[in-house]
Amino acid sequence: MNDIALSIVIPVYNEEPNLPVLFDRLYPVLDRLERPYEVIFTNDGSRDRSLDLLRAQYARRPDVTRVIDFNANYGQHMAVIAAFERVRGEVVVTLDADLQNPPEEIPKLLALVEAGHDYVGGYRLNRRDNVFRTLASKLINSFRRWTTNIEMTDQGCMLRAYRRPIVEAVVRSGAINTFIPALAYGYASHPTEVGVRHEERHAGVSNYTLYKLIRLNFDFITGFSLAPLQAFTLFAILCAAGSLVLVLVLAYRRIFLGAEAEGIFTLFGLLFFLLSVAMVGIGLIGEYVGRTYQVVRARQRYVVREVLEAKSEALPSGLPR
Repeated sequence: MNDIALSIVIPVYNEEPNLPVLFDRLYPVLDRLERPYEVIFTNDGSRDRSLDLLRAQYARRPDVTRVIDFNANYGQHMAVIAAFERVRGEVVVTLDADLQNPPEEIPKLLALVEAGHDYVGGYRLNRRDNVFRTLASKLINSFRRWTTNIEMTDQGCMLRAYRRPIVEAVVRSGAINTFIPALAYGYASHPTEVGVRHEERHAGVSNYTLYKLIRLNFDFITGFSLAPLQAFTLFAILCAAGSLVLVLVLAYRRIFLGAEAEGIFTLFGLLFFLLSVAMVGIGLIGEYVGRTYQVVRARQRYVVREVLEAKSEALPSGLPR
């Protein structure tokens, strides 16, 4: 019989400097809740001593600690999914290992879950990110609100709480490259948000490069909306209409004003512009086709090298390893 009330899911990738402080702050918070809990760490192919620290923490608290060790780096999404497939708690909370979202804020989310919400998203108060990342986040949030029906104040905040049925729905979806909080939002019947403290990263640097952030948000948009394709179609129609008008103007000038040698450069400019538009469209269509291909090929999403957990612990029924 499952008697775990709370599961904490934490993906870990090269977080050696942060893990000792995370352990010291997280476990006392959870112990004070006075409810059965588990903490599941997914080591996402770390190249530093993160796995050694996780092993040591498991040895100290084997009753409440579980460690999933990937054989390579599969990304934060797969690290969270692997833990979701193994959680036993009735409420599941995701948390980053870098301490930018303080573990002390977890009770704030749990209070809203107990109030009847099945999904609680955190949004960062007084963000400690640099100006570039803050502005980029606001721009992306605005674009996401315009292209989807997902109401999410801060999509970059990892601190979120889900009731168990929402987590099971996410697992059953079989999603490969998607944004888990947005997917869970779509399954929730009573979602809400709450402001949480935001602290500077305790140590190290962010594992999200500019390219990864762009890819994440592109996956987000293409995974939950056809707006990019629709916007491109509209833009193509406008370009075709403009091109037709220009052709008529050039034909008029040719007939009534005579040949103009300079016109060839105008035509070349239009040709290059329209070719670039076509290439963008092909790339956009290819992105959607590629996402479909990743799903239908049904390739194994990740490889687990080892799972550290008490031998008496059993997986909940219905969720695969």
